[in-house]
Amino acid sequence: MSADLSELSTGAVKWKETAAKFKKLADQYERDVHGISIDDSWVGLSAQAANGRFTVTLKEIRGAHQEAKAIAEILRDAHAELTDLRKRVEAVRDDATGAGMRVSDSGVVAFDSTRLTQSERMAYVHDPSFQESARTAADEWAQRLAQAVKAVSEADDGIRLALDAAVLDSDLMDGTLNGFNRKATAGPYPSLQETGKAAHMPKARKDVAKWWRDLDPVTRGILLQERGDELRAAGIMDPQYQWHAPDPGSGPFGVEKPTARDLKYHAWAIGIAAAGDFAGENQASRNMMHYLGGTGEPLELDVNSMLHDDASFRSNAERMHIAEYRDEWNRKALKEFEKAGGDKLISMPVETVHSGGTFTDASWFHAVGSHEQNISGMVTVEPGDDGRPTVSLEYQVNVWDRYNWDKGKSTDFPGGIVIEDKDMGHLHTVGIAQEFDMRGSSATFTHDLSSDTYPAMKPDVPGRAGSRGDVSRGDEGNR
Repeated sequence: MSADLSELSTGAVKWKETAAKFKKLADQYERDVHGISIDDSWVGLSAQAANGRFTVTLKEIRGAHQEAKAIAEILRDAHAELTDLRKRVEAVRDDATGAGMRVSDSGVVAFDSTRLTQSERMAYVHDPSFQESARTAADEWAQRLAQAVKAVSEADDGIRLALDAAVLDSDLMDGTLNGFNRKATAGPYPSLQETGKAAHMPKARKDVAKWWRDLDPVTRGILLQERGDELRAAGIMDPQYQWHAPDPGSGPFGVEKPTARDLKYHAWAIGIAAAGDFAGENQASRNMMHYLGGTGEPLELDVNSMLHDDASFRSNAERMHIAEYRDEWNRKALKEFEKAGGDKLISMPVETVHSGGTFTDASWFHAVGSHEQNISGMVTVEPGDDGRPTVSLEYQVNVWDRYNWDKGKSTDFPGGIVIEDKDMGHLHTVGIAQEFDMRGSSATFTHDLSSDTYPAMKPDVPGRAGSRGDVSRGDEGNR
């Protein structure tokens, strides 16, 4: 916070002057040295040899000019950006102080009880709710301050990255080894902070989508062009919705000891699950076996098969999650595109509000039943050759549910078999089966938002079916 940022501005001026000197030197060298090897006064093999060396030297001098010019621009931008970001940190600090907080030189935020009146202090000491609200307020201000400081750190890192890129030889075949960069620029990103943010994608998948959403639309567009497949695989389209089970299901796990009847019922249930597999109820069989296995581990749902098998589920997703939002997304994306200058690829993350649904396909109804769903993805706007931008949606369908058995219900299976939920749920209570979370995302679909066509999904045909004993089906997680 106390750094003298004016040195950056001074450095920018010096580098600009250096760039001008290299420009003058390049012009003189081209006229007085390089020019000799190409006019009629010097011919033959020696002239050809000299011309090759002189050309390399001329390119190096021009590279030095371009490199110095880029460094000057980076330092100038660094001064402006860091000055602005430091003011934002100071503003947050001042606002926190005005809201009754105390901010240390190291950035620690705490409620300033010394500013309370005697009566307020007595109330603070004896009122736990007052203390809790003060701690909550301090935490909120600390988070705001941390975000402001993080922006400075990102910009600082962006300066380093931009300078490293500016001095990196961009042509290894120009006759020099680690020479000057004739293609040096201040960088393609909207700001130095964006340069820093773009270079540091989180390693944990759970953090990638949030990082992606925090980037500038132009930064996303650049990254998509450079590393699109890698970023999609890393999870930039993952939903941000945090799903939670809507009810406690059968309650606590393993709080009673199993009886002989429970063990007998468990064995019978395994037989029912196996029979369901042979009867074509593969998904229901898979989920029941996972429940009876008792691990409680989350299970991945095959959303592609859901979309293929259940026309109602597919049409509801098309209608509620795409047709309902498409005009709004198209409008917002075009606004971002124009804001960015109307000549660059931009990308805007999108996600619909989650909604409940129930499968109509018998197999999926028995396997999952009711569930939560939404879609997540991104809208991309690309400049068109004809001057008209192309707007496209890239998305995936997401599904969540909790595999549990609710008392007072029963489920009918093929063959006239009726399973009472209370009996199956009791296996969870005695610890020989366990409820679990289920979630899954479909493959990626695309839709042209520039057209008036209806957003129809075309899921691939699921892989071959087979019995539980068919080893070619793979392990349980891939069934």
